[in-house]
Amino acid sequence: MASNKSDGKLLAQNKKASHDYFIEETYEAGIVLTGTEIKSLRNGRANISDAFATIRNGEMFIHNMHISPFEQGNRHNPSDPTRARKLLLHKQQIHKLLGQSKQEGYSIVPLKIYVRNGYAKLLIGLGKGKKQYDKRDTAAKRDAQRDIQRAMREKQKVAR
Repeated sequence: MASNKSDGKLLAQNKKASHDYFIEETYEAGIVLTGTEIKSLRNGRANISDAFATIRNGEMFIHNMHISPFEQGNRHNPSDPTRARKLLLHKQQIHKLLGQSKQEGYSIVPLKIYVRNGYAKLLIGLGKGKKQYDKRDTAAKRDAQRDIQRAMREKQKVAR
């Protein structure tokens, strides 16, 4: 059921999610859009950096996902760009996410928006919040890896 695939055109990405959370599982969900929202999405006019997902009455919704109104839109253009949008998942997936997100420190985080087979999809992840020392540890590992790569390049230059 869990999928790490994001085949298709990437429209928006939440780069802050991997900095703030350990992503344990990912799920692909469809998004219920109205009017000309898909045209705005295809133009790359979406932002999911402040977005979060909730489960109410057995349905999943995404809040604070900003989709700018389409400039050439008509009267069917939604008036609120940050309205709650319904996510389409299987009932078993929603129940599993509900149980896991109730545990302390876990939340449902949007990761990417992309188009697959003509449909807008949202990659959501079950994330466990990082503590400050975890973030520092991740940054230190990244810096060490960068230093190793730099040293390897320097060594290859000298060898030539």
